[in-house]
Amino acid sequence: MLTVPVAVPAGASVDPQGALHAYARARLADGDGAMGLAVDSYRAALALDPDSVEVARRSYVQAVESGDRVLALRSARLLDDQGALPRDGTLLLIGEALGRKDWTGARTLTARMVEEGNFSFLAPIITSWISLGEGRYGAPVVAGQDRFAALAQRYVDEHVALQALGRGDLTAAVPAIRRAISLRGGESAALRVTLAAQLAGRGAKAEALMLLPAGEAIYARARADLARGKVKAAAITPVQGYARLLSRLAVDVASDPSGSAMGIRLARTATFADPGGAEAQLVAARLLSAGGLAVGGVAEARKVPVDGWYGALGQAELVDALAAAGETQTALALARSLAAEPGAGSERQVRLGRLLADMDDFDGAAAAFRAAQAGYGEGELPWALLLFEGSALEQGKRWDEARVVLERAAALAPNEPMVLNYLGYAQIERRQNVTAALELIRKASALKPQDASIADSLGWAHYVTGDVAGAVPVLERAAAGAPGDATINEHLGDALWSAGRRYEARYAWAAASLFAQGDGAARIAAKVEQGLKPEYAAP
Repeated sequence: MLTVPVAVPAGASVDPQGALHAYARARLADGDGAMGLAVDSYRAALALDPDSVEVARRSYVQAVESGDRVLALRSARLLDDQGALPRDGTLLLIGEALGRKDWTGARTLTARMVEEGNFSFLAPIITSWISLGEGRYGAPVVAGQDRFAALAQRYVDEHVALQALGRGDLTAAVPAIRRAISLRGGESAALRVTLAAQLAGRGAKAEALMLLPAGEAIYARARADLARGKVKAAAITPVQGYARLLSRLAVDVASDPSGSAMGIRLARTATFADPGGAEAQLVAARLLSAGGLAVGGVAEARKVPVDGWYGALGQAELVDALAAAGETQTALALARSLAAEPGAGSERQVRLGRLLADMDDFDGAAAAFRAAQAGYGEGELPWALLLFEGSALEQGKRWDEARVVLERAAALAPNEPMVLNYLGYAQIERRQNVTAALELIRKASALKPQDASIADSLGWAHYVTGDVAGAVPVLERAAAGAPGDATINEHLGDALWSAGRRYEARYAWAAASLFAQGDGAARIAAKVEQGLKPEYAAP
């Protein structure tokens, strides 16, 4: 229930309904996706009714997602006073304590985080940064018997490396650097830049250059500055190290679709802790764009200085953010510019190709995916690039070319379900080599039995080859796994009709009609009304 504070500043007017109106306005704006208005309205409601846990809770979530640090902290403290602070709110408070160099407060909050449980595995790394700030450094120690040891181990090496570099201990730093980069794999670009800057700042120029592959556009500015000796890199501070830890955790959490919202909150909390940190901005931009908050993603990507060491990485995130925000032409222009730079590399070509494919320029997409293959030698070509190219050619109605490329991909990756399924299903759609295509899809299904899309391909292949009885249970399983997929439900409806289960067929088509678009929607609507006729059969 909303209340009006008893104590009112002198001269202030009191509107008993003001808090309620502001809260209602905030909820409506929240529901409409108007984040700016929602945050302003929650701020107003919170000012009028600071005792409302519900207002504070919603204010907290909106403030964090929108990047309003002041409102996030105010809401968090009100919730904390009432024992209702979300567990990630403790992380926000830890960041604030570290930023103020309140080491005692940071230790107290970290101990509370351990008691709360959710993020306790971060404690060894956080306490290590605190000890560095206190001037009595202790390296992070992850106890092998700790049930969360494996989680903590994913993050510890880069922090050991950064702390060692800050203390000028290259002997300890170098092996930790190698382990940290190895763990990151293909996602190591920003980490490489950070570590190279720290190495160079400690006078280890040669070691810094080794982290930045020559000839790649994303490292060009850093390598040029290193060649000119133009490097000034202060040691990473405890609060900056903490922000990096949260950013890394945010990416991992958001890799599970159910963790998208929490991933965004962690990423935003990292930017609160280190407002000028490029790595935190890059992660926030990516997760906001992927999580339906692309306007915020654009804003974060634009905070990364274009002429800095992270500039190329920021521009790549900006392409994705602009595309997600509906600014496709601006995104395309930037993607083309990045792909045309010397040493652009396959990643930029793939980004351009995906953007063109989303815009139905399949010929352009195929050309971009082909360009992405140019930098690979004999035996090094990733099968995924061939799948991308083959998919673009197939969607662009260049099937003969597509089949050749897809068969090359299958030869490179004979046990890759995605390749086998695509090649098999594309032939089933065209009623070509249906027996061989069915075998490809059977193999894909055996390799990945829980995949609804592959199950649909298998069921449809059975149907096309005349095995209606075998098709129905497989398609039912596919529909159960992806109830919102129009194609799967249409296939199921066709199979059920052919099996004589006509009431159920119309039910499946009705489900498909909720999500179908274009020609498919018209075809499905005709089947719901008239039943299955040859001209209405699914492709």
